[in-house]
Amino acid sequence: MTFDSVVFDLDNTLCRRTGDVDAAYRRAFDRVGADPFGAPEKLWAALDGPPDPGDRTGYLGAGFARVAARHGRSDVDPIAVAAALLDEIDNAEVELLPGAERALDAARALGPIGILTNGPERRQRVKIEALGLEPTVDAIVYAGDLPRRKPHVDPFEAILTDLEVAADRTLYVGDSLAYDVAGAHNAGLGAAWLRQDDDNGGYDPDYVLDSLIDLTDVLAE
Repeated sequence: MTFDSVVFDLDNTLCRRTGDVDAAYRRAFDRVGADPFGAPEKLWAALDGPPDPGDRTGYLGAGFARVAARHGRSDVDPIAVAAALLDEIDNAEVELLPGAERALDAARALGPIGILTNGPERRQRVKIEALGLEPTVDAIVYAGDLPRRKPHVDPFEAILTDLEVAADRTLYVGDSLAYDVAGAHNAGLGAAWLRQDDDNGGYDPDYVLDSLIDLTDVLAE
């Protein structure tokens, strides 16, 4: 396949967090006046499926509720701790993933490039500014501020309109099978999956990348 344009997901595709999540976890309990229980890795393991960009507090709160039950901590409001954790995490503490700059350069050589993220602008713009990405891309769509998010076609159609490119000539790169690959295919785009493990969940991405460095070979085909 030959592409004229590339669109990237943001979190865990172009960037990752660098902040001290353990410290933020402890501070969240301090904010609600409760003794900490569990640990971040236990919370992540207790989460059910991919995050809900429309209700991150509720999504994390359900995980906290499961961890609290295992520690016999019915005295703690899991929603309050989840909200405190989100407040404590600094969205500016991010870094580009290995190969991201090279992948962006390769995409730029083809034509217009964009970022399509499921998060809202108030949270994601901080990351994009910290990474210095805004001047390097031609369009950004914050699907968290739209009525429908990935994997619905609406945010994909929005970025295609902003870039003035055709769906069948555009490659979408992301780490989520259920949101990125499914959404791209629903909207008629090619899909490159930045593999997290060996389970494709029944999805069929056009390309499987072990790192963003692999994207340069895909775009050179």
